Amino acid sequence: MILRATGPRRRSRLSAAVAAAVACVLVLSGCGGDSEAQSGGSGTNYVEGTGAVTKVKPEDRQPAPELSGETVDGKRLSTADHRGKVLVVNVWGSWCPPCRAEMPHLVKVANDTADEGVQFIGINTRDTDRVPAQRFEKEFEVPYPSLYDPSGKLLLRFPKGSLNPQTIPSTIVVDREGRIAVRALKELGEEELRSIIDPLIKEK
Repeated sequence: MILRATGPRRRSRLSAAVAAAVACVLVLSGCGGDSEAQSGGSGTNYVEGTGAVTKVKPEDRQPAPELSGETVDGKRLSTADHRGKVLVVNVWGSWCPPCRAEMPHLVKVANDTADEGVQFIGINTRDTDRVPAQRFEKEFEVPYPSLYDPSGKLLLRFPKGSLNPQTIPSTIVVDREGRIAVRALKELGEEELRSIIDPLIKEK
């Protein structure tokens, strides 16, 4: 006879398993700002950029997962609502110094490219309370929504072997066809961010 754990005991085990999986995804060095880029799979299909930015040729891009849930402000959001746009997904935490350093650049580029078919979305993670995240967004006047993901469950939706967010901050850029085109495992400045997004805006 096989006995299965039920009730609180089983939920406790599941929570521990999720936490362990998230820990494997988020390899933190400080806030992850100095981590090196790693390509998914064998790496032979990827065009390596400088530093910790990895770009993928159009013919080798993998579909990005749909990310959905409640935002920091308690509203519902899904990346599926923005199909056909260049999607910039930034993983951040209010407690993370590199996230604070790059946010003014993200805000500037998000405002400048809003009329060019570009949509920014944040994923706020490891903030166990929404209030610090809300204060962060207010301080930097963030014009785009952020999904609230304190345990990092949304980050586990990225396919195995794909370019996935592994540090905080991380930025994933999805092309107009919903495929992962770029991953940056570092703090981004305005110029570098534009150099990543502009070619994808021009793609047809």
